[in-house]
Amino acid sequence: MKYALTLLASASLAFGHATFQQLWVNGADQADTCVRRPPSNSPISGVTTNDIRCNVNGARGVSGVCSVPAGATVEVEMHEQPNARSCSNPAIGGNHHGPVIVYMSKVNDATTADGSSPWFKVAEHGFKDGIWGDEYLNQNCGRFPFTVPSSLPSGDYLVRAEIIALHVAASPGGAQPYVSCYQIRVTGGSGSVPSGVSFPGAYSASDPGILYNIYSGNNANYRVPGPAVAV
Repeated sequence: MKYALTLLASASLAFGHATFQQLWVNGADQADTCVRRPPSNSPISGVTTNDIRCNVNGARGVSGVCSVPAGATVEVEMHEQPNARSCSNPAIGGNHHGPVIVYMSKVNDATTADGSSPWFKVAEHGFKDGIWGDEYLNQNCGRFPFTVPSSLPSGDYLVRAEIIALHVAASPGGAQPYVSCYQIRVTGGSGSVPSGVSFPGAYSASDPGILYNIYSGNNANYRVPGPAVAV
């Protein structure tokens, strides 16, 4: 009986949790070939640990690197369970409302980079057009698009996809980040890398976009945490 109750508790904790798992490049499905898949669909504990870079064990690279032309449209894809890509299921359920944010980081080797290099923001969706970022994902089969700037130099990058669930964030420590990193190689690019921020360091537990009450009725003024979109 005790074992059954433990399983039930674990199942309830996992309700509505999710993982960024797949990548699309100019409409071509790359599946999970270049994602550093987190070990579970649970959120990261806090915003000030090294796990905020690429999730638990996220410093460990994988062998796959997705080729991305500079200027391409890339989509990160989130679902609640591994490889459960049906559009009939929510990308992230349980009213886990909050922003979707995408960063990139220039690295020497995407398969070995540990996420300690600077990150610049390339896309975000906070509370926009009357919906939160998670609701946008749920309306678009878990997919969130962004443009890889054509002004970036060619080479290896990490892409950091994140949603910060704010449903219990009115209390300190209540924000729940869900993060995955992807390994990509930009081709045909030229230019310079924007200045970036460090993880941990870019967020604090008291930031107005982290410590936030989504039930305040003031969501139109919500400010997405981190720096402004760089390019």
